[in-house]
Amino acid sequence: MEHNVLPDPDVVFPVPNVNTVTYVKSTIKNKNIRVGDFTYFSDINFEEHVTHFYEFYGDTLIIGKFCQIASGVEFIMNGANHQMDCVSTFPFYMFEKWHEPVPSVDKFPLKGDTIIGNDVWIGQHSTILPGVTIGDGAIIGMKSVVGSDVEPYTIAAGNPAKVIRKRFDEELIGLMLTLKWWDLPVEDIIKIIPLLHNNNIEQVKNELRKIVT
Repeated sequence: MEHNVLPDPDVVFPVPNVNTVTYVKSTIKNKNIRVGDFTYFSDINFEEHVTHFYEFYGDTLIIGKFCQIASGVEFIMNGANHQMDCVSTFPFYMFEKWHEPVPSVDKFPLKGDTIIGNDVWIGQHSTILPGVTIGDGAIIGMKSVVGSDVEPYTIAAGNPAKVIRKRFDEELIGLMLTLKWWDLPVEDIIKIIPLLHNNNIEQVKNELRKIVT
């Protein structure tokens, strides 16, 4: 790629000669799925991995910028929930010839929107349950089932997913959340890539103090 040509968040296949990695944003047709620039999925047909998504529930899947979503990841939405305050959880109303009216939405244990922050890495075959918020910079280990919120820059894994540790100390997390590099113009992001890929944490903190304070 020529150096004077900026990355395009609207292309579908951003890796040269590879048709199994997709930028998600331009593939979305469901108006209740919102995905930020440069978030990629290590597969195709992202919407097929968002299940139990029924419009009458009114919930939304929101995913930030620069997220890395591995193959086999599933987002389960509120339509998977059954009534739990009755003797039986069986959804008679869904099936033919039972003549059971559909309950009002307020009868279901709705969990709200599912929100994934920016620069979040979700490992292979993980499942994100309804109403979960995963903060900026978090990492979800492979085959995890995430049923509760994950704070920014936190590693969580397991079934159910539990916090393993914070990725960085509180100062660096605060500096990163102030910088919000994912919201910078692409030209500026390109300039700070060496900083973003620097594993000398003290050096990174020193540079960030100059930039954000």
